[in-house]
Amino acid sequence: MSNYDTVDSNEHPWFGRLVKVGLFLLAQGIAVLLVSFVALLVSFAPGWSATTEQASLLQPGDAKSGSLLLKQDGAYTEAIRLGIDVDITVSGPTLRTRVTQVFRNPTKDWVEATYVYPLATDGAVDTLKMVVGDRVIVGDIKERQQARAIYEQARRNGQKAALTEQERPNIFTNSVANIGPGETVLVQIEYQEPVHQSGNEYSLRVPLVVGPRYNPAPIVQSVDFRKDGSGWGATNSDPVPDRDRISPPVLDPANNAPVNPTSITVHLKAGFALGEVKSHHHNVKIESPDNTTRVVTLANGTVPADRDFELTWKPAAEKAPSVGLFREHVGDADYLLAFVTPPAAEQATQKPLPREVVFVIDNSGSMGGTSIEQAKASLLYALGRLQPNDRFNVIRFDDTMDVLFPTSVPADTAHVREATSFVGALQARGGTEMVPAMRAALTDKIGDTNMVRQIVFLTDGAIGNEQQLFETITAMRGRSRIFMVGIGSAPNTYLMTRASELGRGAFTHIGSVEQVEERMRGLFAKLENPAVTGLTARFSDAKADVTPAIIPDIYRDEPLVLAAKLDRLAGSLEIKGRVGDRPWSVTLPLQNAAEGKGLSKLWARRKIGDAEVARTLREMTPEDTDKTILALALDHQIVTRLTSLVAVDKTPSRPEGQPLKLSELPINLPAGWDFAKVFGERPQLTPTQSRERRADAGQPAARRPAPVTPDVIRLPKTATSAELKMIAGLIIIVLALILFVFNRRQHLLTDAA
Repeated sequence: MSNYDTVDSNEHPWFGRLVKVGLFLLAQGIAVLLVSFVALLVSFAPGWSATTEQASLLQPGDAKSGSLLLKQDGAYTEAIRLGIDVDITVSGPTLRTRVTQVFRNPTKDWVEATYVYPLATDGAVDTLKMVVGDRVIVGDIKERQQARAIYEQARRNGQKAALTEQERPNIFTNSVANIGPGETVLVQIEYQEPVHQSGNEYSLRVPLVVGPRYNPAPIVQSVDFRKDGSGWGATNSDPVPDRDRISPPVLDPANNAPVNPTSITVHLKAGFALGEVKSHHHNVKIESPDNTTRVVTLANGTVPADRDFELTWKPAAEKAPSVGLFREHVGDADYLLAFVTPPAAEQATQKPLPREVVFVIDNSGSMGGTSIEQAKASLLYALGRLQPNDRFNVIRFDDTMDVLFPTSVPADTAHVREATSFVGALQARGGTEMVPAMRAALTDKIGDTNMVRQIVFLTDGAIGNEQQLFETITAMRGRSRIFMVGIGSAPNTYLMTRASELGRGAFTHIGSVEQVEERMRGLFAKLENPAVTGLTARFSDAKADVTPAIIPDIYRDEPLVLAAKLDRLAGSLEIKGRVGDRPWSVTLPLQNAAEGKGLSKLWARRKIGDAEVARTLREMTPEDTDKTILALALDHQIVTRLTSLVAVDKTPSRPEGQPLKLSELPINLPAGWDFAKVFGERPQLTPTQSRERRADAGQPAARRPAPVTPDVIRLPKTATSAELKMIAGLIIIVLALILFVFNRRQHLLTDAA
């Protein structure tokens, strides 16, 4: 036998050690994968149902279609379920919404449920009620940390408790502790919101599902130095530090029945004779008690919570009222809400200024399915509306970015044809890196002040780092105007409205392909016609705190909406501005104001929004912003990022010593989204986990790792520890073999010499 046929461990001790380390890591990785694979096979189950009431021990093969099972002590039980009822009352310019969430526990365990859900961006949440049997427990507004502490103490004590927290102005979390075996707990929240108007049309929107958010890794750290002059500071390396709080588990619709059945009723009292009333994304039944009232319900009773509910109505007359004035007296103050729609500017004798339009289209994975088709159709329509004296460019982005032309080009036939071909070839894939695309769009290479510079940004807004985008707009907006176009069944309206506000533009939503032409035509009416500028508001006799403090320009068919807190309801309100190149004014006598509902809440909510904008614009320090928001929230009893609603049943219900299990309820994928485009073509199925805690556990409940259900996938996807160990083991073994061969070759050369 040759001396190269065996390895001398004395001569090469490093070889044996390296091989042992590599084999050890490889074996560890394989073992972990085998355990995971076995658990996966054991725990796989296809979704969950909202119909079965009784808890039962099951095996996966016995489960009904669409059941979500939780593994416990070798057997399976059905998971906690949720039902939702939405009741809306429209009273002229405002609406009041009551959302009832029904938490049913079909298991034999004591559970805590957490549910992430959306609400209207400009809604003022002010009421929380928990109904247990025949008892109604009313919640209180507290500072956020205090409310969380009260809830945690009640949870540990075995008391039923509910907590409502704001994660974003349009994302909230409800936590409900100590739901007993077979019990049903109702949690009701209520909020106030203004009716939206555009031209001749009034509308309301009820968000029903939180679209999965793309939460990017940081590119640049932000630095916060202490004010003590010590030179020390801290860096915030995560642009989405609360990513876990806005990322509920999402069910794959291919393998799971829809969850969270929702019923909706709208009591529409417009205050004027009604014409067309239309639901855009749901089949409804409409009753007409009289000519100013409609009662709208879902035709099929309930629907899955997988898309926004949108209702629009128009007056019976050809034109909507151009002025509205409403008042409410609360405490020692009067609150006013004014709607004024300026007349459309007449066609100017001179030609309109040429425009530079930069179109930005999101083709990331969340835009897969019908959303990308809506976005492409909208952009193709927009390209067809460009005039010969306009210039334009097109930017597309996912987690990469392409700018079609080095700089904006004339909107001639050749360039428009090239852009049309570019847009037509787009497909949805990848992450949503929105900030670099916004930076590219805001970079003003031409700098021609004789051209109106407009950015049309088409996206679903499915990101968690909204604040980074807002700060980018603030820093770079220059002379650009930003017009956000929300795409799909569940767009991030908070991002859309705030970005368009900071960008001095407007927001348009397109929820289906059928809406593309109508909504884009309305958008181009804004783009192509002069804005109403130089707006001011003055009260003749009353001392007023008006929001917005600085009135922005408004666009064609948009009403100016002012909210004010007055020391007395006397005198008049005069509004002045310029419609195109002509002066315009209107005077509203305050004694003509009609009674309104919830106006004080709306004023406070808008003042809070003003404070957040001022912080972004660096007109207020973060400390002063927080003080302002907290004072407004406590005075007017509404939920904000600094305040929460908490309700506690004084009587303990969970027996001492009984464990409490956390169940984070999954949500549906928004309608029209492509699951594979968002979460990958080959999603990794994770074994079901039920997290158990003792009653005296002291750590916060809602932020523990979420229970993962079959076909529930979370972003981002990274290599597992098992995969990393296997890779490391193989690398070490290969390295050992290479070194061994090299060493032997050196010996051969030495012997030959």
